[in-house]
Amino acid sequence: MMRRLGYDRNFAGAVEAAASTGGQIMPPIMGAAAFLMIEFASESYLNIAKAALIPAFLYFAGIWIMTHLEAKRMGLRGLPADQIPKYKVVLKKIHLLLPILVIVVLLFKGFSIERTALFGILSTIVVSMFLKETRINFTKFIDALTSGARTALGVASATAAAGIIVGVVTKTGLGLKMGNTLISIAGSISPNIQVQLMLTLFFTMLTSLILGMGSPTTANYIITSTIALPAILAINDLLPVAIPVLAGHMFVFYFGIVADITPPVALAAFAATGISKGDPIRTGFNASKLAIAAFIIPYMFVLEPALLMIDTNILEVTFILISAIIGMIAIGARMIGYWYTSLHWVERIISTIAGLLLIYPGLYTDAFGLVIFVTMLIMQVAKEKRQNAEREAVAS
Repeated sequence: MMRRLGYDRNFAGAVEAAASTGGQIMPPIMGAAAFLMIEFASESYLNIAKAALIPAFLYFAGIWIMTHLEAKRMGLRGLPADQIPKYKVVLKKIHLLLPILVIVVLLFKGFSIERTALFGILSTIVVSMFLKETRINFTKFIDALTSGARTALGVASATAAAGIIVGVVTKTGLGLKMGNTLISIAGSISPNIQVQLMLTLFFTMLTSLILGMGSPTTANYIITSTIALPAILAINDLLPVAIPVLAGHMFVFYFGIVADITPPVALAAFAATGISKGDPIRTGFNASKLAIAAFIIPYMFVLEPALLMIDTNILEVTFILISAIIGMIAIGARMIGYWYTSLHWVERIISTIAGLLLIYPGLYTDAFGLVIFVTMLIMQVAKEKRQNAEREAVAS
């Protein structure tokens, strides 16, 4: 559909790769990693889903903003009215979302993961009976069991292999040793504790990206939380204010997931090019650009856990969300190089600064970032009006 509208094939494939990869960080399911995080981070399902909400929302907001700005840059228009699905037809199938609702409600009520999964499967069968085209008969039921078993084999084998890695790392103390090594490398570069923290986070990011290449979500999280996470937890001993454990888990999980769209491996980008017929590496770089929020937000919520709704209230969360969305507009404009008109390289740098200031929670950073954002907005609108006037003058 995006190719028919006029998007470049590498950009269209990148949107598919980035958006589908984001499904693994979006609550309530989070690619099944949320269920593992309950055990690994010793947190309730509600706290994990709540913490993941704002970062995931900003991730998808960033993709949407950049896709929109790319359409503006290329002068694209939406689908004709006759090609847009009718609301009545779509709403007739809204009951198919009920199994997800069942899973979420049961987890919030404290049901075990196994029992929740069982009731989720049963609710899927019940819901399928409502419409003729989705109804499960005996043949479809057997096919579903077969398909589920085949899917489970791949996940089970990957998780089993990850379990071996976890056992080796835990028994030998390799995870702790790697964490201390990353901290010592950061310490040898700079004695400043804040610089050491940023370097440790950067090294942990690289480690998570490498460990996450080609791994299924569950195995990905198991490996990254066992090998990369100890570095973040170990540096807590040097910080005046400790990084919340959940923030550390989210950090390594995010970078393990975006390994699917980060070249040179970028499995999701390779899969997307099977549809878009684009170049896998160019699609991967475009997907990484669209998913820029996933490379920025984890640093932000480690430095300021309010982004994970930790120790905050509804008013602060609302303020954080609004300012962060405005920041993502600035970041999106910088990545695409277009807002109301094309951006000069200096304007791109200014947009980046404004976006980072707005995304980072804080009254002074938000105020300063907003001033820069509004200034940029006024300049862009004025520049667009001037260019339109020049075109009209040339045309007349």
